[in-house]
Amino acid sequence: MTAQRRNGFTLIEVLVALAVFGVLSVMAYMALGQTLSNADLLGERMQRLQAIQRTIRYLDSDLMQAAPRPVRDLLGDGYEPAIRSNFAAEYALEVTHGGWTNPAGLPRGTLQRSAYRIEDGELIRYHWRVLDRTINNEPIQTVLLDGVESIVFRYMTSDGEGSEQWPPSTVTGPGGFRLRPRGVEIVLTLTDEGEIRRLVEIAP
Repeated sequence: MTAQRRNGFTLIEVLVALAVFGVLSVMAYMALGQTLSNADLLGERMQRLQAIQRTIRYLDSDLMQAAPRPVRDLLGDGYEPAIRSNFAAEYALEVTHGGWTNPAGLPRGTLQRSAYRIEDGELIRYHWRVLDRTINNEPIQTVLLDGVESIVFRYMTSDGEGSEQWPPSTVTGPGGFRLRPRGVEIVLTLTDEGEIRRLVEIAP
């Protein structure tokens, strides 16, 4: 009498298969989670780098196209320099510059007055629709970058000397209102990236 061959799996074989499948599922889930986490980190990193690059482009463009055009002060009884930068001023930098495109063909010039300052860790760019503004002309604000500790501008004079402010303290009176530096060093300190330096040459 011959023994019949059994079909199917034993209980132990089923339990072993389930255990192996469970381990593989956990490993696959962990790998997928890590991949998604890395993708999120990479996306955040790319956004941060793009924000830094955009900020540098704004600063580069405004300074390279600096124009020797002073602007009237808010009360209209005096003038402010084409480039104004000192630690006691309202803004870290104010500059009159060219390059203000006019795709709509509006009746205005191509010069623009822009300014930069840090508020609550954010670097904000301001610009006005008119050069000789009054207290009624509100600026348009653009938040360029967060996590900003400080921004410092160092200026090179025509004789190669350095200055922490502009116009230089050695130049007094209206003679410095149209004065432009030969170059500007930008020192931007961020909480996550540390110190970023940029040297900008001013167009003659």
